[in-house]
Amino acid sequence: MPDLAAMGDAAVGRLLSLLEVENPDHRWWAVRALAAFDQPAAQRGLRRALADSQVPTVRHCAAMGLRERPTREAIPQLISALHEQDRLLARLAADALAALGKEAIPELQEACRSSNPAVRIEAIRALTIIREPETIGTLLSAIDDPSSIVAYWAEKGLEDLGVGMVFFDP
Repeated sequence: MPDLAAMGDAAVGRLLSLLEVENPDHRWWAVRALAAFDQPAAQRGLRRALADSQVPTVRHCAAMGLRERPTREAIPQLISALHEQDRLLARLAADALAALGKEAIPELQEACRSSNPAVRIEAIRALTIIREPETIGTLLSAIDDPSSIVAYWAEKGLEDLGVGMVFFDP
């Protein structure tokens, strides 16, 4: 992969063309290789692969690539992936959103209001990973969530941020 990345634009163009081939293994390897490139064209390829409707593993690989090379432009596709039935894809998308840090907070906070508990779980988990004070309000609201898993992640996030800790001088 590093050797391909050293080839630059020429390799990216060829890898992007492999996203269109019938063979899912070739598409998977193309996505894996695109993740090694820090170029806008490679990022667009990863976002396109996130929508591969035929092979879940290609989508998983694209989400992992976006975790390694986070880009704000992928936020809508990653938020959409939180709603997928494929819970591994949702988990990997949440990890990619968490890798974006502060940039993904507004969209994740919105996802925390979803009627789907599986979406709320991944969104609150991502906010917990981000560990930013501006998420405290959302984390506090999530403590009373009907899903015990959402409540767990909210409590963990607050604990990690030091909210609720009591300090005293003996």
